[in-house]
Amino acid sequence: MQKLDMSLFRGECICGKSHQLAVEEIYLEAGALKRLPEILKNERYAKYHKFAVICDENTYEAAGRQVEKMLGGIPVVQLKSEGLHADEIGVGKTACGLDGVGEVDCLLAVGSGTIHDLTRYLAYQKRIPFISIPTAASVDGFVSTTAAMSWYGFKNSMQAVAPILVVADSNILAAAPMRLTASGVGDLLGKYTALADWRIAHLLTGEYICQRICDMEYTALENLKQSLAGLERGEIDAYEKLMYGLLLSGLAMQMANQSRPASGAEHQLAHFWEMAVIHDPVDAYHGEKVGVGLLLVSDIYHKALSYLKNGDFKISSHVEVETGLIEKAFENPDLRTRIMETNTPNPLTAIDPARLEAKTASIIQLIETIPPREELEELLKIVHGKISIENIGLSSALKTPSVQLSPYIKNRLTFARILKFYDFYDIVIQ
Repeated sequence: MQKLDMSLFRGECICGKSHQLAVEEIYLEAGALKRLPEILKNERYAKYHKFAVICDENTYEAAGRQVEKMLGGIPVVQLKSEGLHADEIGVGKTACGLDGVGEVDCLLAVGSGTIHDLTRYLAYQKRIPFISIPTAASVDGFVSTTAAMSWYGFKNSMQAVAPILVVADSNILAAAPMRLTASGVGDLLGKYTALADWRIAHLLTGEYICQRICDMEYTALENLKQSLAGLERGEIDAYEKLMYGLLLSGLAMQMANQSRPASGAEHQLAHFWEMAVIHDPVDAYHGEKVGVGLLLVSDIYHKALSYLKNGDFKISSHVEVETGLIEKAFENPDLRTRIMETNTPNPLTAIDPARLEAKTASIIQLIETIPPREELEELLKIVHGKISIENIGLSSALKTPSVQLSPYIKNRLTFARILKFYDFYDIVIQ
């Protein structure tokens, strides 16, 4: 069994931080799940005796039934997958199910993104640990310390806990629907724009960054690109490389103690669409939205590149929060208030226009680390991924307002927001 060496990610770093991890162990290999009872005999886990599984009907069949049998018929909270989301309703359903199984001292999340977010949030609320058993390589949040929740309409990162143990069976991952795998590919490819946004913010404001983390993520991206054809063919090694990259992204967030290494403008678009502010809710996976967001952001950044290279631009002396735009889009007064609070203070006040202009050459270099949209499209097509806003159920007319509004859902500098300083902004976002 391949057991990840967690010491590679912990400890003192050249960035000046001593990186800490909440997850104790990660196992990733074909047949890993069969070893779960043996793993739980380790002194780290021997103190836990009252387990409960959280899953849905699909993930129960994928792995939950096996876990239930191996661990002696432990209680199972089986949720209905239809209409299940990581929100206050999903939390309520899961909590109700747990209330019916009695005392629990450790939860087992058997599923993908939504199941893990619900489990990690309730584990935090109950002050107990949880174990991650992924059933698809669909997202990068398996080892996250926060739960990405839509809380009464507002997309938010809620305080939660990371798993103490991950047991990822690549046989199970390879048997998952290709659409879920393509979602994971989209989520991981999104690190191209996330890392560029982080590095540009560091360049302009001195925001903390860790080169070691960036290098880890870029290596995972290169490994992913080389294994995409293997995913389509169902090769176990390819699924392990994808899952390793997704887990690595989660570990990077733990190391940085924030989501910066994994979430930039592409995720802000995905989260904005998940809030369904200017459209009806859409039936698309998180990673599918991230992948489409990545394509839009890459296209916009590369359009901006031509202006930056030609020097044919002017920079505003300051950029205010677009209050009118926000008030028109966010009709719910409570949600509108949350958005305005999120943007107070305005993160663009940290940008010195003179420095922005002086760093043009460096910004060009960082944007060039992002593959062009056409190349990214071809990568997603290999796994039959979504490649347009229409593919995820949205009208093409929503592209521009989505790009304008999405930077306001989080108080974080991305180049998508910094672009508002340039006089070519309205042209490149079309």
